[in-house]
Amino acid sequence: MLDSYKQQGQRIQMCRALRAKGISDEAVLAAMEKVPRHWFLDPTLVEIAYDDQAIPILCDQTISQPSTVASQSQLLNVLPGMKVLEIGTGSGYQTAILCELGAKVFSIERQKGLFDKTKQLLRELHYTAKCFLGDGYKGLTEIEHEPFDRIIITCGAPYIPQPLMDQLKPDGIMVIPVGDEQQEMLRITKRPDDEPLIEHFGNCRFVPMLGNVQFKYQ
Repeated sequence: MLDSYKQQGQRIQMCRALRAKGISDEAVLAAMEKVPRHWFLDPTLVEIAYDDQAIPILCDQTISQPSTVASQSQLLNVLPGMKVLEIGTGSGYQTAILCELGAKVFSIERQKGLFDKTKQLLRELHYTAKCFLGDGYKGLTEIEHEPFDRIIITCGAPYIPQPLMDQLKPDGIMVIPVGDEQQEMLRITKRPDDEPLIEHFGNCRFVPMLGNVQFKYQ
């Protein structure tokens, strides 16, 4: 797939802007500079691929703006080899960033049309994320999948789903936007035998998290 010198330069500029906005995790910045965001968009939208804005994709969903992807990734504090559950595969861009950070990614998408397209794209790009069609509220309960070191939710949840907390390892971290029309970004650390530590990182806006779908491995 085409990745021109112009687009590579746009990613460098994008990362400089991210650094100016407070993104300091060098691994996240390196991943953002490496992954061509325009590959995850409709070809008619490539000219705005590196603007800091959310962009429509299939099934009335969006690809999050680069600053949101970078911020969530930084809050997640992923280390190589960690098992990460992603709720909301979407375009696959965040999935690719997690893979570049060295994570073993398990990703759930509810929308069938988006799931089929993104699964194929990730395969073509040689990312080894395991993709599932299903209900993100339930997570992945098969014994070979859980528990997870990290969980990231890329859609707005009205509450913190207990099944996801149950699938998080002790001392594991969940990053989740919680709220209805507008959400607040939370980082939740699951402390052993204690109340979870909940940190607040400001308001945000995501497409809603939807449920009631049976999942399967693809």
